[in-house]
Amino acid sequence: MQLVETHIAEISLETKRLQDYGVGVFKRITTKSALKKAIKKEMVFVDGKVASTATFIKGGERIEYRYSADNNLETRLKLNLNVIYEDDFLAVINKPAGILVSGNGFKTVANALSQNLKTSPIFDAVPPQPVHRLDYATTGCLLVGKTNTSIIALNQLFESKKIYKIYYAVTIGRMKPSGTIDLPIDGKTAISTFQVLETIASQRFNFLNLVKLSPKTGRQHQLRKHLLAIGNPILGDATYFLKDLLLTGKGLYLHAHSLEFIHPISEERMFITALNPKKIIKLFPNYILETKSL
Repeated sequence: MQLVETHIAEISLETKRLQDYGVGVFKRITTKSALKKAIKKEMVFVDGKVASTATFIKGGERIEYRYSADNNLETRLKLNLNVIYEDDFLAVINKPAGILVSGNGFKTVANALSQNLKTSPIFDAVPPQPVHRLDYATTGCLLVGKTNTSIIALNQLFESKKIYKIYYAVTIGRMKPSGTIDLPIDGKTAISTFQVLETIASQRFNFLNLVKLSPKTGRQHQLRKHLLAIGNPILGDATYFLKDLLLTGKGLYLHAHSLEFIHPISEERMFITALNPKKIIKLFPNYILETKSL
């Protein structure tokens, strides 16, 4: 059985590509990449015709997302999420480790948002949707949109690099106090900055560092790849590690500590932090939570 979600495009003076306009209009498509995938699978139709990534939206079109009933989640995922901030337009949760943000599986953060967040009373409210990703093993701040307008605006902020992200990681080995890592990833520019906050001695690893990280670009696994490249891999990273320096059974010591941005609706400057996980606090108890803007 085929199910259909329908959206009538708003009348606008600005013509947009479907893959840009359509982010946030369907409750089952939470990201731009997911929308592109649905378009390529010929699951999106505009005025009854199969859409493509070259389709433009001028306003007034009938946009449909057609999917199989097999993908209809009648049973809600029962997962309690730590909500750090919430208003009628957006929210920030502290993502737990060991769960995907979104995807084809049942157990994802995206599938648990509706039961953890309040329903927005705004006219263009949609089921809450993550507007970016964190790795499966990474904890911390995850930004969520609750209305069509806010989802589009937040995606634009990410694309224009106006959302500033700070991560905390525990790294292995002696490091210089601070620096910039400018190493391409998959042939594309990738830049990260780091600052060592504290270093402790370790019998197995010689030194462990609590490091503040800021990715200036958004490549996949950027921080993990960059830190391995300079010889200081993240503790617990089972993918990017040095021989004989892999810690197993404890997970990845990487935490999305804070987000800073201008609220797309209220225009208020937002600075939101997520409490460091217990395993990081155990090693570095002086850094439970940092509240100063960077």
